[in-house]
This record gives sequence, C-alpha cells and structure tokens, in this order.
Amino acid sequence: MPEPTNIILYIQLSGYCIAAILSLCITIPMSMHQENFQGHCLLFTTGEWREKDGQFVVNWASQAYCNFTIFVGVVMFVISATQIYRISVFLYKGKDSSFFSAFVDVISSVFMCSMTLTAALFITLGFDVWCGEMTRRFESCADATENDIDRADGIEPKGFYMQMFTAQFGVWLSWATWCGLSVFALLKLCRYHQQENIRVSMAKERKRLINEDLVQEVPHPLPSARPGRDNPAQENIRGQVTLQGNQIVVDVTNRPDLLN
Repeated sequence: MPEPTNIILYIQLSGYCIAAILSLCITIPMSMHQENFQGHCLLFTTGEWREKDGQFVVNWASQAYCNFTIFVGVVMFVISATQIYRISVFLYKGKDSSFFSAFVDVISSVFMCSMTLTAALFITLGFDVWCGEMTRRFESCADATENDIDRADGIEPKGFYMQMFTAQFGVWLSWATWCGLSVFALLKLCRYHQQENIRVSMAKERKRLINEDLVQEVPHPLPSARPGRDNPAQENIRGQVTLQGNQIVVDVTNRPDLLN
C-alpha cells in the first residue's frame, strides 16, 4: 500500500497536468482574439452605435487586461511543466520533496490562486461590459460575431464570443485547480511539520533516558565506619580518659594538641 505522501504526490501530479492543459485554454484564445482585433482588447471596452451606418464607435479599454490574462496563462504553463517534471522524478526515484520544497509549493500555489482569480475577474467582468454594449443593437452577444461592427479599426469580430467563452471557462477551472493544489501542498507541509515535532520529541526523550541511566550507574560513597567523627583528634582522646569512682580523670600529660 503506498504511503500517504506518495498519494499526495500522485494527486499533485494530476493537478499540475490539468493546470498545464487549462493554461493553453487561456493563452491561445486570448492571443487569437488580440490578433483578430488588431491588437485591441474588448475587455471593459465601451462605445456608441451610429444610426446612419450601424457601426460601433469604439472607446477601447487598456490592452493590459488581455495582456495580463495571457501572462497568467504563460506563467501557469511554465510552473505546471516544471512541477510535472520535478514530481515525476520524485516518483521515479521513490523519494519525496523536502520541507523547504513543500513550503515553496504552498507559496507558489497560493500565488497562482490569486493570479488566476484576478484574471478570471478581468475576463468575466470585462466580457460582460462588452456584451452589454453588443446587446444594445443585437438580440444576443453572439449575434455580433456575424456582423462587421467596426470597419474603421479593421477588426474581425468572427469567433470572439467562442474565444472569450473558452478563456473564461479555462481561467475559472484553473483557479479551482490551483486552490486544490494549495490545499494538498498545505497538507504535505503540515505532515512534514508534524513529523519534525515527533523527531524532536523522541530525541529529547532519548536524551532524558540516557541521562537517567548515567545517574543510576554512578557509584555512591560508602558510609564512614564511625559516623560523626570528623576531628581525628577525638580518636586520640580515647584511652586517655579513666573513670575513678564518681570522677572522670583525663591524662593531660599525653593530651593531643587540638590547635594543630
């Protein structure tokens, strides 16, 4: 039965493969859109319809909205491809990443979650603004793809609805995928942290037991044969004291010098 960490590795590998495929669903449609619109970006773009010829006088929004979503798709593909190769090597060698590597995985996953969420909001809200302008003249936003709405800028509106729909689909699924990858990366980091705490606790307990064994092996000093005899001169007094009747007589001629 594979270890739980290996199961997380397989799940992460699958998630990065999905993220790599979804990155193409963002980058390719958005690049095609900018090419068809002569470098312009329809996200958050507004304008006015001319009654005399039915043309749309466009007030183009910043190209940064489309460029940012393309940039997110490219970064997502690079990170996913790198992680796919890295995790494949780990699985082939039967190893796993280190604690620092797991921490980097958490940071990169959370970073990509925020990036894909921002790109998803740009595409969803920006496309909604554009479709609001289109529905002022057409029954639905998709109907604008079959009409030449802006001859002045030379844009090609055919296919923009499918392109935006594909990019929107890909970016929201990408956000969900990166959220899942963040959860599994965090689980792995928590597992490593728990294992490290167990190692530290076991090392402390082993050190405590070793110290207790050393204390038990230290020999204790033997008690004195005559407890309380701290002064050697007291031993010399014995034999110099005699009992005569009711009196104790001390031989002072052989009295030891207690001061030396």
